[in-house]
Amino acid sequence: MSSPSRPPRLVVLVANGITGDSRVQKTAIAAARDGWDVVLVGRSPKKKGKEPEHSAMGPIEVIRVPVPPVLSRQHGSRHRVRRVLTQFRIPDKSALNRYRARHQAWLRKQTGKANPPPRAWIKAHETFHELRVRAWGWEQFHGSKPGAPTGDWRTDWPILLDIDLAFGPVLEELEPDVIHANDINTIPAAAMSAARLRARGKKCVWLYDAHEYVQGVEWPKPHQASGVKAAEREFIARADAVVTVSEQIAEMLRSQYALPKSPLVVGNSPVRDGIRSGNVEASVRARVGLAEDVPLMVYGGWIGPERGLDTVIAALPKLPEHHLALVTGRMTPLLEELLAKAEALGARDRVHLLPYVAPYEVADYLSSADLGLIPFQRTPNCELSLPTKVSEYLHAGLPLVTSDVQVVSAYVKQHDIGEVFPSGDVAGFVAAVERATARRSELAGHISEEILDDLSWERQSGTLLKLYRDISGLAPAAPRPDIAWTVQERPAGLLPGRAAERRELPTWRALTDTKVRLGLGPANYAGQAAAFAKAISRDNPDVSIEVVMNKLPTSFDYPADVYLESLRQPELDFQLEQVNRVLSQYTHVLVDAFMPLLGHLNGDNIEGDLPALHKAGIKVALLAHGSEVRHPGRHQERHQFSLFADAPKGVAAKLQKKAERNRRVAEESGLPAFVTTPDLLEDLPWATWTPLVVDVESWACDRPVMERARPLVLHAPSKRWTKGTDRILPAMQALHDKGVIELRLAEGVAWAEMRELVRECDLVLDQFTTGSFGTFAVEAMAAGKPVVAYLSEQVTKTVGGDLPIVNASPANLTEVVESLLDDRDATAKIGLASAEYARAYHDGTWTARQLASFLSS
Repeated sequence: MSSPSRPPRLVVLVANGITGDSRVQKTAIAAARDGWDVVLVGRSPKKKGKEPEHSAMGPIEVIRVPVPPVLSRQHGSRHRVRRVLTQFRIPDKSALNRYRARHQAWLRKQTGKANPPPRAWIKAHETFHELRVRAWGWEQFHGSKPGAPTGDWRTDWPILLDIDLAFGPVLEELEPDVIHANDINTIPAAAMSAARLRARGKKCVWLYDAHEYVQGVEWPKPHQASGVKAAEREFIARADAVVTVSEQIAEMLRSQYALPKSPLVVGNSPVRDGIRSGNVEASVRARVGLAEDVPLMVYGGWIGPERGLDTVIAALPKLPEHHLALVTGRMTPLLEELLAKAEALGARDRVHLLPYVAPYEVADYLSSADLGLIPFQRTPNCELSLPTKVSEYLHAGLPLVTSDVQVVSAYVKQHDIGEVFPSGDVAGFVAAVERATARRSELAGHISEEILDDLSWERQSGTLLKLYRDISGLAPAAPRPDIAWTVQERPAGLLPGRAAERRELPTWRALTDTKVRLGLGPANYAGQAAAFAKAISRDNPDVSIEVVMNKLPTSFDYPADVYLESLRQPELDFQLEQVNRVLSQYTHVLVDAFMPLLGHLNGDNIEGDLPALHKAGIKVALLAHGSEVRHPGRHQERHQFSLFADAPKGVAAKLQKKAERNRRVAEESGLPAFVTTPDLLEDLPWATWTPLVVDVESWACDRPVMERARPLVLHAPSKRWTKGTDRILPAMQALHDKGVIELRLAEGVAWAEMRELVRECDLVLDQFTTGSFGTFAVEAMAAGKPVVAYLSEQVTKTVGGDLPIVNASPANLTEVVESLLDDRDATAKIGLASAEYARAYHDGTWTARQLASFLSS
């Protein structure tokens, strides 16, 4: 029975990282809104350690569990001595690419010298290099290979056992009333944990949610195919209920496994509440920059060979007026092939890469296109269900152009909401697009209210919520409609009753022979690259790091491993040094502020270096801090007191050109993007917020605030126009002159001296023209000081109601400061909340978690 102290508990279980899995997140939110006590359990990207990571989505507890590859670890060749010789320090294909790139960099350096070494010496090195590459390839081909699949999932695909060993204890400690097991990888863990709970007297039911037809998937490895199919065969009949995504898959599962009841069908549809926000700026057409009368086709989602996009690319020359928007999460080899094909066909300028947005924003995002594409090949899983993108396209008001895959084409023909073509038929696709374009208004008019209601998550999840009650015999006492569908994840330290752990921020782990060797830089603004390096090293033992900083003579000396003289960027010797250093050492790079890594060898932006990094097998992500992506024109439209209105002559125009270029690079590269302040999500909406990192413990201060008769108010602008200093100074000076406050203006103060100034003060005034908060504000919060700043509506929405910064603008700052002085006890409590918030969000723990997925790839 459920404990009387809490509502019935549901665990939503998935073997991925949760982020980006819209079905799983929407399931958890729907159940929480229905009144269930929901825990969302997923997989941590960490492979070492046993401690789960905790966070929250509103009232939903989120737990990510590390899954060490204990039983699934491959032991390699039986010929261990031979393997050491042939594979020495080249564990995989990426390492081989780096080895070859290092050799090329060395060769360029030697042959570029004024007095190059003897040709025979260079030839000997080349011969040795080639022998090593051949030996590596020979071993890969001739090394021992696994035997044939056995049909026993424990032997064929033991990762399922590793998942159970990791997830099982967590599930059993939670003591759920219902376990919702998503996808095949969770079915053994859910089944065995439910059985163990029942054995000790706890009633626990579980359901299996088959997101695809496991028996029909073309699995990449024979052992995986054998293992997952065997696991489904063993456990599916033990489930208290089965759920899937289409009637066709439901009937096949019922028939194949002789299930007593047909599985419940729950489609992965958008949440209808919130669609049609009218955010035209964030639409695909606006991103691409096309006029309203230019025909725009859109494809959104995973790009795999079975998705049929080669047909679409091949058709573009015969559709000369049409543009294609590809909304996808990352650059892949297949996507590169498709773009190269478009280039060869003379159509690359009409193919636009666009990033993902949050699930609840998809329909609005797509709505400015003309047609939604589903060009799938006729593979079993493509044939058997309505993919999520059908619902997304229809909620966006887009008619469909689909191949003749069974379920989608039947649905389109039934409702007359699009055109159908034979899968893989280029001429047929062209004809279908032309028909759909001509009939667009008519087809869109057939997207009825009944269709949209049926294909909404509100309708689909209603049957799922009823199923929970039916199989458990339990019902929550009262629904929670106050829980928003757009609820954001936040650190566990801000959960009620849970204080953030106090954690020191030690120095980072210098480059060594770890699995991930990360280059971080070269901007290092406010020492943030160094702070990120410390946080990552503390929480990820598989990563070693080199922090790089471009340095002008006037720059502050923030910590770094390598300081690069900015004035040497155009010099060839300098550039070759960077080629050798970067390509020979790194597996991953987090590029700071879009700056180049190889000097100006390929230009003054990271865009020029990307081909070399890619060829070397180095994984790249982008990190933005502010002015390199903050668009002055749009910022002034959104903010009455925008800093760009006060910028020196010519600065705004220069920064706008840079921001537009960097946004284009971010969009077209398809690289993971991160931002350090939440306001930058207005400029890079698909990016991930990785909060600024400060050494919270070193800034901590136990000096009380607001006890002076005349409180000390600190304002410390690095540049006056960026902080709005001249806008607020007259009002604050007036309060100072009246003896109400003591105003201290700290300009040109070195970072090392700022800490004591912050510790001494009672109140900190940060910025009043940006709409967000920066490093200085976070440092002041860590010291327990109440901070006053201007926060935009978008920032407060993104961060949530826990942010303790006092919001003020130049227009009302006097009134806000006076109110803080009038209720000093409440203001002191804001300082205490500020310290707790800094510890939860900005000690590096949350930032390292946000970066973990990139570093584990």
